[in-house]
Amino acid sequence: MADNKRVDQATGTSTVGHEWDGIEELDTPMPRWWLITFYACIAFAIGYCILYPAWPMLSSATRGTLGWSSHAQFDAEIAADTARKAPIMRALAETPIERLPGNPTLLAAAEEGGRAAFKVNCVQCHGSGATGSKGYPNLNDDDWLWGGDLATIQQTLMHGVRQPGDDATRMSQMPAFGRDGILTPDQIGDVVSFVRTVSRQEPNSTSARRGAALFTANCAVCHGDNAKGNRTMGAPNLTDSIWLYGGDRETLTQTVTNARYGIMPAWGGRLDPVTIKMLAAYVHSLGGGEANPAPAVPIPAATQNARP
Repeated sequence: MADNKRVDQATGTSTVGHEWDGIEELDTPMPRWWLITFYACIAFAIGYCILYPAWPMLSSATRGTLGWSSHAQFDAEIAADTARKAPIMRALAETPIERLPGNPTLLAAAEEGGRAAFKVNCVQCHGSGATGSKGYPNLNDDDWLWGGDLATIQQTLMHGVRQPGDDATRMSQMPAFGRDGILTPDQIGDVVSFVRTVSRQEPNSTSARRGAALFTANCAVCHGDNAKGNRTMGAPNLTDSIWLYGGDRETLTQTVTNARYGIMPAWGGRLDPVTIKMLAAYVHSLGGGEANPAPAVPIPAATQNARP
């Protein structure tokens, strides 16, 4: 092929010596700047392999003469951030949750920390906006099954709802009125009519009036005679328009027939107390949080010992 090389008259450049269908390729040298860049990249790669971890091995990689690693840098950054937040975390640990509203700066820090923890641990069920879904409560409204003040929310987070193995978990059990044969399908239909009437979804009817008597006999012990619920038992208010599973006739019939048994994890065994406190502060801040109950006024000793 070397014998076929010639100098192109138009450009004065030698050809590479091969030709195809009358087309020849010029042997044009690479630009000097390109060659310098290419050799510089090679030199940089060699230096990088010497200084930094580069070559994979069976169980690790070459360490590099500088001893740097991304894991070590990450650990150092985490340690620095932990040290930066240590005073706040210590103050949160020492401050009872009921007193957080009295320290706006500490409360704001708790809410921001809770926001981050919520995105990691809670969005899977309650959603990124904490609006919930069917079977998972909306945390933005003011309807609470167990209570919405800071301490109560913290207690719910700590011990969960119907969490096996936790003696302090929130526990309630609605009977499966249809499945267990407590009520007939027609009676369940009447109870559903009553519930839809008190929740202002249907006008009063003969079925609803029959359901009122059945409700008093079977449901009022938990939901109350006025159907407004009972927080100590986790019984929801049936007179508003907020529903955990749905307030349509079909869904209510399923609920009364088979009952519901939602479970929330006891985060006390998964998260540290400060993180749970921050989560409670964040949930409380979403819009439906309630004021802390007034502390009980101690009875003077003289009054305690007085006789009528």
